[in-house]
Amino acid sequence: MLFAILAIGVILIIVATATFKLHPFLSLILGTLFVGIASGMPLAKVVENMNAGFGSIMGGIGLVIVFGTIIGTILEKTGAALRMAEVVLRIVGPKRPQLAMSLIGYIVSIPVFCDSGFVILNSLRKALAKRANVALASMSVALATGLFATHNLVPPTPGPIAAAGNIGAENYLGTIILIGLITAIPATVVGYLWATRAAKNITIDDADDILDYEEVVKSFGKMPSAFASFLPIVLPIVLIGLGSVISFFEMKGNAAAFFSFLGQPVIALIAGVVAALFLLPKLNEETLTKWIGQSLLDAAPILLITGAGGAFGTIIKETGVADVIQSWNLAGSLSGALFLLIPFVIAAALKTAQGSSTAALVITSSLVAPLLPQMGIEGAVPLALVVMAIGAGSMTVSHVNDSFFWVVTEFSGMKVKDAYKAQTMATLLQGVVTILFTMLLWIILV
Repeated sequence: MLFAILAIGVILIIVATATFKLHPFLSLILGTLFVGIASGMPLAKVVENMNAGFGSIMGGIGLVIVFGTIIGTILEKTGAALRMAEVVLRIVGPKRPQLAMSLIGYIVSIPVFCDSGFVILNSLRKALAKRANVALASMSVALATGLFATHNLVPPTPGPIAAAGNIGAENYLGTIILIGLITAIPATVVGYLWATRAAKNITIDDADDILDYEEVVKSFGKMPSAFASFLPIVLPIVLIGLGSVISFFEMKGNAAAFFSFLGQPVIALIAGVVAALFLLPKLNEETLTKWIGQSLLDAAPILLITGAGGAFGTIIKETGVADVIQSWNLAGSLSGALFLLIPFVIAAALKTAQGSSTAALVITSSLVAPLLPQMGIEGAVPLALVVMAIGAGSMTVSHVNDSFFWVVTEFSGMKVKDAYKAQTMATLLQGVVTILFTMLLWIILV
């Protein structure tokens, strides 16, 4: 009966979001209330658990999401994202424009939402396609899949952070970032290969005048240096990684304590924000108040969805479902890498049904959290691989109920049927390859 109630609760969330277009935050709250009340939980306890779950996950990762969003907004508005793209282009060379687009997407989407990243780099994509004389659809898919890979797998993107918080892995963000960066590589590669094989045959009737590459770069005005552009991304990752190393080897002493402090995700992201402030063209009300204010507005819905997911997860735990799972002795039938198929399938079903990758990550992590203790899954690497499995599912697949699908379709000029062939199929391949690679990592590392 408990699992029937959970299933109905999830269906309620999907129907409210996908059919009635209710915001995912309210859908999650309604689903949470339904599960709590229908499971026979005392009404006062339902409210108490919702508040506790919301507050707990916000206390762990709320500021990390806010600071990550601020960094992304500054990179977007100062032209630093384009500068990073230019550096990648110089390294890769003009003869491999699709590879350049994939790598650019891979890097830019770590702090910048994939929707925004595609819009920012759209003019560059067109200019490079013109200069290299390659199909616009091919360049579009290469960029979109590169953005999509790190968006679903690498913190400080909110989805993976929320998933980490829900399964109790918020203290292992350094490991999750490292494994996420590695896992996103095959996802990016398969997107690049699909772009160069299948998408190159799709014709786009682009009536707009396409600027030359040099004209696109000039249109952004004076851009920051390469070092300053990369620093807000690289610095937090290095600090978090250093903190993880200190924790792993249990180093002692004042220096270790200091760098362990700097490696706390909140402090590392604050350092990234400080580095991003040096990118601002002027220190005035426009940049320090309006730009930062815009980033806070962008962060608000993600915070609410994440908090509601935390409330949902706490209600699930308090229903007693964990005790039921313990009696099943799942370890014998779904041990090891095979277990990762459970979060993958759940996340893929949710992604396909309601469209939002972030919501799929949040809901799935809440659902599978009670399973982890029963399976003996604990520690940095195993929990990081669970996040990767959920992220793989949240890629599978992007179609008409996903805002990113429409960003790619509209800005690239593809017809919907062509976008299904190019973008939707690419995300299916990305999800499948990612879960297989994650299972391989489990076999090697766990």
